[in-house]
Amino acid sequence: MQDSFTARFIELAAHLGLNYDFLNSGYEVQIWLDGMKMTLILVAVTLPLSLVFGFIFAAMLTSGKTWLAGPVRAYVELTRNTPTLVQLMCGFLVLNMLISNALGGAQNNPLTPFFWVVAITGLHVAAFHAEALRGGIEAVPATTIEAARAIGFSSLEILRYVEFPLAIRTALPSIINNLVNLVKLTTVGSAIAVGEITYASILIWTQRDNVVELMLVILMFFSVINFIVARAGLWLERRLAVPGFGQ
Repeated sequence: MQDSFTARFIELAAHLGLNYDFLNSGYEVQIWLDGMKMTLILVAVTLPLSLVFGFIFAAMLTSGKTWLAGPVRAYVELTRNTPTLVQLMCGFLVLNMLISNALGGAQNNPLTPFFWVVAITGLHVAAFHAEALRGGIEAVPATTIEAARAIGFSSLEILRYVEFPLAIRTALPSIINNLVNLVKLTTVGSAIAVGEITYASILIWTQRDNVVELMLVILMFFSVINFIVARAGLWLERRLAVPGFGQ
């Protein structure tokens, strides 16, 4: 039944001038499915990583302590003003080599290309989260902060129970946009042979000459993922809405 459906799809696509003959090759189909799986794994790992470090960076930026805020500010300015691909290459080709040398050879280095994609893209987008949250924290009314201090809240408690909950509501649209961008940034993994969907498709189209066909699928694949992320963000934004705040 599945073979019949596949054959019918290939035939129909051929009438439209599209070449999906690779679907008849079990080996190439498996490469493609593994690429989709790897992309989903990258998304599942990098999204929460970026959020965790985004909150940490935002807390450091608004701490009022130069020794905490200074290094984070320098990192934020560096990472948001340079291309992600360049950062990935610097990490994988330069830092990774230095680590390998320090450990006595590449065979002793536990850091894989997958690690570098997750670390670079996750921390890159974390810098944008941090800026969005910083703006949200600074938008919290001074009277609200003073009221929290008056009832005995410490600076950390004010950040945790007052500033962050309100800042999230202000920053959430920007954070969701950052997450959508992060999903797309996982494709840079193809530059260092991480087998996500773009890399898998490159392996296929170099043999089949069907770039357009696979690009259409990649576009639809990422559109579906980001539609889910955007809708989840919209639901969360409505769920967390506070009447009279941020309106």
